[in-house]
Amino acid sequence: MPVELRKRKAPAPAPAPEPPAKKQSKAPKASKVAKVAKAATKVKASVKSAAAKPAETNGSPKPGKPVVGSVLSLDGFGGEVETNDGTKTTLKALVDESTAGVVLFTYPKASTPGCTNQACLFRDSYTDLTKEGLLVYGLSTDSPKANTTFKTKQNLPYPLLCDPSATLIGAIGLKKMPKGTTRGVFVVDKTGKILLAEPGSPAGTVDAVKKLIAAGGISAAKEEPATGKPTNGQAAEEKKTGEVVEKPAE
Repeated sequence: MPVELRKRKAPAPAPAPEPPAKKQSKAPKASKVAKVAKAATKVKASVKSAAAKPAETNGSPKPGKPVVGSVLSLDGFGGEVETNDGTKTTLKALVDESTAGVVLFTYPKASTPGCTNQACLFRDSYTDLTKEGLLVYGLSTDSPKANTTFKTKQNLPYPLLCDPSATLIGAIGLKKMPKGTTRGVFVVDKTGKILLAEPGSPAGTVDAVKKLIAAGGISAAKEEPATGKPTNGQAAEEKKTGEVVEKPAE
């Protein structure tokens, strides 16, 4: 009999190897968490500190906006400016020369339509504005030459102040950032008290001073101007020719 060959069963396939277990991410160490929290606290503290500090310019605190009713220390306030005829002066010197205080009206650029309108309105109201002893000055960043031309052409009875660095304009809160001048008006009395400080239109700046005077806002004690000295660009009155001065009885 032929031998019957039996087929061997194929061996079962080897089981697939199990995938390696994923490494569990290590929990952050407590020290790292503490460091992050500490850094965040420092950042918050520095932000609060920066917000609390006043803005500084060239290492000096930036002056705040003037507030009506507050009293200025006039020494050094606004730095030095120049009149259109080339005379160096300060706000303190101008106030000292006055009998009741000083009016400064600011304008962006001499001889432009709006500024001419404003300057002429102050010219036309000059007598009413100065009757209580206030002195009036125009103030801009223009050069002495530009302001002299402006003053002469418009026949302005008051001096024009030249502040090319805008130190005084900035001090009274009427400097436009980053560059330029805001049209406005600023009034300070003999004691340094701010009576008026606001931006306005050409007519609005004049009207604001008129209202201040009408309301009796010029309350500082008046002083008699020195005899023989010009006041606010006006020549002192000369004695009438032929006037007889009586000698006191002995």
